[in-house]
Amino acid sequence: MADDTANRPRYATPRKTRRRLRACRECDLLVALPPLRAHERASCPRCGHTLSRRHHRPAQRSLALAITALIALLAAIGFPFIRFEARGVSNSIQLTDTAISLIDFHEPFVGILVLLTIVVLPVFYLLAVIWLHVGLSRRKPLPRSRQIARALAHLSPWMMADVFVIGALVSLIKIAGMASVDLGLSFWSFCAYALLLLWTTRSLDTDWMWFSLAGEPLAPADSEIGRPAAEQGLAGCPTCGLVNRLSHFGRGRCRRCGERLRFREAHSLQRTWALLLAATILYIPANLYPIMTTTSLGSESPSTIIGGVMIFLGHGDWPIALVIFTASIVVPIGKVFALAWLCIVVKRQDEPRYRHKRLQLYRITEFIGRWSMIDVFVVAILVALVHAGSLLSITPGPAALAFAAVVVVTMLAANSFDARLIWDSHDVQPRMPASLKRQSPFSPVKEVDDV
Repeated sequence: MADDTANRPRYATPRKTRRRLRACRECDLLVALPPLRAHERASCPRCGHTLSRRHHRPAQRSLALAITALIALLAAIGFPFIRFEARGVSNSIQLTDTAISLIDFHEPFVGILVLLTIVVLPVFYLLAVIWLHVGLSRRKPLPRSRQIARALAHLSPWMMADVFVIGALVSLIKIAGMASVDLGLSFWSFCAYALLLLWTTRSLDTDWMWFSLAGEPLAPADSEIGRPAAEQGLAGCPTCGLVNRLSHFGRGRCRRCGERLRFREAHSLQRTWALLLAATILYIPANLYPIMTTTSLGSESPSTIIGGVMIFLGHGDWPIALVIFTASIVVPIGKVFALAWLCIVVKRQDEPRYRHKRLQLYRITEFIGRWSMIDVFVVAILVALVHAGSLLSITPGPAALAFAAVVVVTMLAANSFDARLIWDSHDVQPRMPASLKRQSPFSPVKEVDDV
């Protein structure tokens, strides 16, 4: 953050308090949470990031949604998903066949990724929510609740049931011209499950949940709101939000949930650059090689990502072509360029309005990355559904693996970028004597001459 002393009154009048403090995860400003009623939220006065959101009856609300979503998923797995018939050949698939077929075609990484993102991780998430809120509704947390609550914060970006629904719709439009398609009960159950899962993630009241699990210790002494936490030797826990004081080496653990803490993510820019380079390299074969091959009456027709867009345009399905082009071309390239630009300009000492724009760009980049999985899900559905040998079949191409890797690597790149660096006016790592630093050779702090 720039040293905007004159601007501090518009954030908050600097004062000392030790109750209900939060360090903003996106700009590191230390603020005190006000009392919140149901349907109210508290936002950072500097960057607008939501610090806490209160819900009415949070335990019962999240518990009911999670149980309903789990029931919908069980129905989606247990009944036929899609059925198609073409040239006298019919085929019916279940939801899990989309991953199993990819594994059968020697694409285990892509198949496992599909299964993880639409079934395995959501099931674990929903069971964790049920476990936590059963205990909280009884006012007696169940065993391992803190460890399970920590895991929830890391799962949300990797659950893609809503993206899979869009991929299924694109797949249906793609094969509608060559076959008749029937949607099974599983399809509608999965749509309900995707909506309920999204609703469940939005219903979690993390601040209330951690307070109910472990209370809230007072913030360290001499904490001063209206100033960046790192300048005071403090760090907010990214999992439970508690403000903690770090050691001289810039490290520590949260007193409430046990999460490892640093002033800033270690080597954030270096890791982001490395992941962006890997994504750029992987993006080349993802576009040069076919992502799938269609066999019709013994004739093979390979299709690249851009080739699939042109096919939709040729058939007049320009809305679908626009969705595929945006998700598979614009989003990956735009995400790489946006993160690279942020890494270059992150240290510039500009006016706050420019920093707000950079933060908004980062938020958009982080949000849209997962939607590139649409093309991978389209391939998974078509490979499982259209499988009639040399008469009519679709097989995955080598680009499917490369493109799936691009999506994963760009998501990791966005997660590795520390948005708080946008607001730092100087290196926030503490300076200390070299003799003390030698006690921890892996410490990220700066080394200076002994006095």
